Amino acid sequence: MTAPDRPTPTGEDYLKAVWRAQEWSDAPVTPSDLAAALGAARSTVSETVRRLADQGLLNHPSYGSIALTDEGRRQAVDVVRRHRLVETFLVRMLGYTWDEVHDDAEVIEHAVSDRFVERLDAALGHPTRDPHGDPIPGPDGTVHRPRATTLDLATAGVPLRVVRVADDDPDLLRHLAELGLGLDAELTVVEQQTYAGLVLLDVGGGTQRLGVSAARSIWVGSS
Repeated sequence: MTAPDRPTPTGEDYLKAVWRAQEWSDAPVTPSDLAAALGAARSTVSETVRRLADQGLLNHPSYGSIALTDEGRRQAVDVVRRHRLVETFLVRMLGYTWDEVHDDAEVIEHAVSDRFVERLDAALGHPTRDPHGDPIPGPDGTVHRPRATTLDLATAGVPLRVVRVADDDPDLLRHLAELGLGLDAELTVVEQQTYAGLVLLDVGGGTQRLGVSAARSIWVGSS
């Protein structure tokens, strides 16, 4: 059975969306941000946020940004852990590609028990990151985010390694795989052509051109 104190699947999706919005950014989270992330109407978001605030899971002062309470963060990290372990299982054991796993993991994460999750973690060898490089929270809720910067801000001429790729655009993930820019790929920025909206890369001895918007979806660290 799933834990009795879990929010509803919709509530978990909202908590996870707030947590993810701030995982790699310091920007405040607004109802409009949640509406865009969840594909929901603004009125629906406002009502759900109010309900979660009444349950002590979110803080949302009038006209202010949305933030997780301590309990909300605990619940959010729990569902993130489930989601990323399920994604890892689907890729490693069932042959999913990194652009296929997100939607199925969104469904499965709400159905699995805590016991299943811990046994899955053990069977996978306690992985520390999912197929996109996002850190998998530990069972105690700790999260170790790698030191990284987005590719559009990386310094030219420095050997780099892909440590994380945003997973919200399957088409982009497929394109990056075709360019050889998967997780742990080694590359060097040849030139930041900001005037043209491009980043020139050396990937495996070949030159690739990537749009700045795509480069913002890739996090790189020291090679």
